[in-house]
Amino acid sequence: MARAIWSGAISFGLVNVPVRMYSAIQEHKLHFHLVHEKDESPIGYQKICKLEDKPVPDDEVVKAFEFEPGEYVFMEDKDFEAARVEGYRTIDISDFVPYEQIDPIYFAHTYYLAPPEGGEKVYVLLTRAMEESGLAGIAKFVMRDRQNLGCLRARDGVITLEQLYFADEIRPLDELRPDGGRVSKEELAMAEQLIDKFAGAFEPEKYKDTYRDSLCAIIRAKRAGKEVHRAPETEEAAPPDLLEALRASIEAGRGKPRRSGSSGNGHDGDLAGLSKADLERRARDAKIPGRSKMSKDELIEALSAAA
Repeated sequence: MARAIWSGAISFGLVNVPVRMYSAIQEHKLHFHLVHEKDESPIGYQKICKLEDKPVPDDEVVKAFEFEPGEYVFMEDKDFEAARVEGYRTIDISDFVPYEQIDPIYFAHTYYLAPPEGGEKVYVLLTRAMEESGLAGIAKFVMRDRQNLGCLRARDGVITLEQLYFADEIRPLDELRPDGGRVSKEELAMAEQLIDKFAGAFEPEKYKDTYRDSLCAIIRAKRAGKEVHRAPETEEAAPPDLLEALRASIEAGRGKPRRSGSSGNGHDGDLAGLSKADLERRARDAKIPGRSKMSKDELIEALSAAA
């Protein structure tokens, strides 16, 4: 099993659920090293004083905050400890909210929370209650000398903690929003038609890291002593007329079946016209288990079966 990176408890009201935190992501990054080409020896790094131009021993290195340009405030371990807020080992839930109301721009990193030995019952109780409610818990927790905002939700019987950015960490859009750029009704209608051609359910398994795969193939080829040929560069074509490009794209997609899961007839057709939030409310009223993890098409199927 993976090594726990944090241990504490989920807390709300008088409820206390002991948990251990594990990273939910295992990135498939390729790690490269810098080596001396002549003797294949790894290249190391030293902490160099820019004033004296010589290495600095670890016991002379301190953390400092640059308050003004060139003006530093030295920090010690006791300073960070003094700033610690209450709940250093707790994930304090303050609210339960509909998960779909959280804008994905707030999501930073995902962790799994699992119970320690002896804490399974209260953990399962909280997980089942969250699954039945279809709501996510909003909480604060402290990790690595920083207070974080988090979202807890049940996923296949396990509680996930999604670290969120605070609202003031999200940059405003005003300076990025384009001025002008008017489009005609015909262009907008054709763009919507093109989007509709590609509409379907999210299937994460179909997307592969082709750049990493290509790098791995090159590494294996070079290790085997094979010559690697560079792919030819293609000239960048001038941007085509927008309306003509939309028409060509729509024509290229004609004949392809849509990947929507609803039939559009009868009761299914009525449900297909509802939003996901409305479908989840109906599923909650119908007491359909596991509704919080269902896609819109799965909710329609479950409601149709329960009718």
